[in-house]
Amino acid sequence: MLDRVLPMLPKSTHPDLLIGTSTLDDAGVFRVREDLALVQTVDFFTPIVDDAYDFGRIAAVNSLSDIYAMGGKPITALNILAFPEGNLPEEVMVDILQGSALVCEEAGAAVAGGHSVSDKELKFGLSVTGVIHPDKVIRNNTANAGDRLFLTKPLGTGLLSTAMMNDAADPLHIENAINWMAMLNRDASVLAVKHSVSAMTDVTGFGLLGHLSEMIGSRDISVTLQTSKLPSLDGAFEVAESNSFFSGGERRNLKHVQEILDIASTVPYPLVRLVSDPQTSGGLLIALGESEAESFIDECTNRSIDCWEIGSFTKKREKAIFLL
Repeated sequence: MLDRVLPMLPKSTHPDLLIGTSTLDDAGVFRVREDLALVQTVDFFTPIVDDAYDFGRIAAVNSLSDIYAMGGKPITALNILAFPEGNLPEEVMVDILQGSALVCEEAGAAVAGGHSVSDKELKFGLSVTGVIHPDKVIRNNTANAGDRLFLTKPLGTGLLSTAMMNDAADPLHIENAINWMAMLNRDASVLAVKHSVSAMTDVTGFGLLGHLSEMIGSRDISVTLQTSKLPSLDGAFEVAESNSFFSGGERRNLKHVQEILDIASTVPYPLVRLVSDPQTSGGLLIALGESEAESFIDECTNRSIDCWEIGSFTKKREKAIFLL
C-alpha cells in the first residue's frame, strides 16, 4: 500500500532534507550543519506478547532499530501510547513505559516525553531521533554485485506470535523469541559501519523477502539466498511446517515479491513461509564487500555478536531474488 500512496503525497524540497519520503529508507535524515545530521523515525504497534513490560521493551527496540539501520546513534525518544482507559488497569501502562525506558537507557537515548490518547485498542511505540555525520548515512539500496549478505537475528517472530494467539505455541519458544526481540541491534550496526557496510536495513513487517526487494530496488543487481543457512527461532520452522497459522502479512509479503522471485524446486515450503514471515523487532540485513566480510565475521565471533551469512548479491539475473 505504501508504494501506491507515497507518490500521491507532496514532496519536500528542503535542501537539508537528505532522505525523506521519496525513498523507502528506514528513517528520515535532516542536515543541521556540515558535520551533523538528525536521523528520525517513528513506529508503534499493537501487543504481540501478553506481558506489558515485555511489550514495552520490544516496541522500544523495534523503534530504535531504524536508527541503527541508518548507521546512526539514538539520542532522544518520545513515547506514543494509545490506551484503552477503563478496560485495562493503569499498572499496564506503567509496565509498558518502564520496559521501554529500560531499553532506551541501555541504548543511551533520553526519554524526553511523549503523547497518549484514549483508544479502544492498545498501541505503543516511540518516535526516535538519532545523530550521524551527513557523509556517513547508510542507505538500504546501495548494495553492490559481489557483496555478501548477513542477518543478525533469527526469523520466525510472526509465525510464533500467530501460533501463540491460537494457544498453539510452546511457552519456552515464546520466551526465547521475546529475548531476541528485546535485543538491540546496536552492536551489529556499529560493527557493520566499522567494516564499511555497503547497505543496511532492518527486517520488520515486510519480512525478509520484502526488505530484500527494497535493498535491490531498481538497481542492476540480484540476490541469492542460501535457505539452508537461514537462522530460525526455536519452534518457528515447526509452526511453518504445520501448514497452519497463516497471517495476512505473510501472504501479502509473498504476493508482493512473486514477480521478482525464483524459488528452486528443492526449497521446502516451510522455508518460503519463513522468508515471507512479517517480523517484529527483527535483525539487520547487512551487505558487505568481499574485502571486509571475513574480518566482520571474525570480529562478530570474538565479540559474541550474532550474525549469519545467508546469501550474496550478484549481477542482475532474470529474477531479482533467487531462493536456493
